[in-house]
Amino acid sequence: MVNLALEEQYRKTGGGAVCGVDEAGRGPLAGPVCAAAVLFLPGTEIPGLDDSKKLTEKKREALYPVILEKAHAYGIGWASEQEIDELNILQATFLAMRRAVAALAVTPDVLLVDGNQKPGTGVCLEVPVVKGDAKSVSIAAASVLAKVSRDRKMLELDRLYPQYAFARHKGYGTKLHYERIAQYGVSPVHRLSFLKNLHLEETDG
Repeated sequence: MVNLALEEQYRKTGGGAVCGVDEAGRGPLAGPVCAAAVLFLPGTEIPGLDDSKKLTEKKREALYPVILEKAHAYGIGWASEQEIDELNILQATFLAMRRAVAALAVTPDVLLVDGNQKPGTGVCLEVPVVKGDAKSVSIAAASVLAKVSRDRKMLELDRLYPQYAFARHKGYGTKLHYERIAQYGVSPVHRLSFLKNLHLEETDG
């Protein structure tokens, strides 16, 4: 269960401002990758908060404004499909994380990072936390902000490219998505590096 234990630990040893960062959208075939950074003041509680993957879409949407209201600072960062293709998905994810941290209104002293690697912000101590979105309140909140933000972006892309049904699969490699790619080719928001083995012609949709 997520709690503030990690935050309190690093407040005592690493400084006052402890932030969590997480991403959403590393696996899809289309759309950007999104990262969020969240910093809470000591003692902040958000009932029902958990790893975004364990929450329903309705619950994530309900938590989203609560997190924004209770966060001392938050930032959202993106890396585009083009940047994913140019850099690779890992480096693009780190780029989105750095942008999320840069968007914070305050500079953190410690950054708790979901996973086992550091994004290289260069502004504070970075602490990788494996399965951090199931342990840390800050990381769990960041996972919700990133997931909701990206899902909303995919709904926007669905309106631009309705033939791909992005609203239904959010860009992930479902059977329906592959069928639509086979039928319509790839769009400007598809990640070509993820589709290079399909040998499809690019189209504007």
